[in-house]
Amino acid sequence: MPDPLVAIIAGLLLLSFFIILFWPNGGLIGRYRRMRQMSARVLREDALKYIHKADIRGQTVCLESVAGALGISSNQAAELVDEMEMQALITFEGGCMKLTPTGRDYALRVIRAHRLWERFLADETGVDEAEWHSRADTVEHSISQDEVDALSIRLGKPTHDPHGDPIPTETGELVPHGGKPLTAIPLDQPAHIVHIEDEPDTVYAQLVAEGLYPGMEVRVVETSPQRVRFWAEGDEHLLAPIVAANISVLPFEYETFEEGGDGHQLNELKPGEAGRVTGISRKCRGPDRRRMMDLGILPGTVIVAEMTSPSGDPTAYRIREALIALRKEQASLININRIQEVDS
Repeated sequence: MPDPLVAIIAGLLLLSFFIILFWPNGGLIGRYRRMRQMSARVLREDALKYIHKADIRGQTVCLESVAGALGISSNQAAELVDEMEMQALITFEGGCMKLTPTGRDYALRVIRAHRLWERFLADETGVDEAEWHSRADTVEHSISQDEVDALSIRLGKPTHDPHGDPIPTETGELVPHGGKPLTAIPLDQPAHIVHIEDEPDTVYAQLVAEGLYPGMEVRVVETSPQRVRFWAEGDEHLLAPIVAANISVLPFEYETFEEGGDGHQLNELKPGEAGRVTGISRKCRGPDRRRMMDLGILPGTVIVAEMTSPSGDPTAYRIREALIALRKEQASLININRIQEVDS
């Protein structure tokens, strides 16, 4: 006859084994299933981002390119593509993958989460710049839509991430940076950086090491098949053309960008009056200057003074169809040419 104590111990061990395996939410099998679901979600969302980026660049997407971009086998890519097609996220046109409206909305939600998280890391943490992209790659798949919207509000609804990429709005709208490759502007043409490409990692690491970021003023002084030599806020840089092409710039529309125009500042406008930006004062530098650029305050932008708070400060300005509140000391750093009143 078996020892009762041994039987009890054996029973408890067996019960513990089943609890470890099957306990709701905390069991190994449940964890395994959630990991598989998360892995499938990550692959799906990465694929949608890749297809969206390829579409923006005018590139075609096939099964092999998806497999290569995601680092998976052709069989895995085929299963993933079949799943996305069944979910009406993608369609095929002439043998090439295209996002459906549903797929595009999904991709933009993931991109919005990624770029807002990069903005958060840049503005509110001490995380090294080289880590922003990889950390956002992880968070983008786990953060909820409500958390993304709350983060956007907390950050002041930024329009661009710290690299200059446009951040989709809640409705999927984008404000393109409008820049052109550094290699495409004429010699000695004053310009400012509006975008730094953060992929591939090796090229981005080199640009970070050079200390380059959106908002910096640049002037190219030499171009050749071997190198591009330019100045950026007092420092000389030498880059291979293939690397320099990952920097997008916007030429100044006015030679007197910094202190030019007709001598007026934005804070002088009264409600209903408008001005065209000619530049940002040299007193505004670093993160504050980048913030101005993110708000769309660029040479040629028309800004309308809409209303002033009862205390007289701040004032709400309409910038690219968005209302932005600026204090007098901030608005005084923005140089403008007065123009005729425009419809609000």
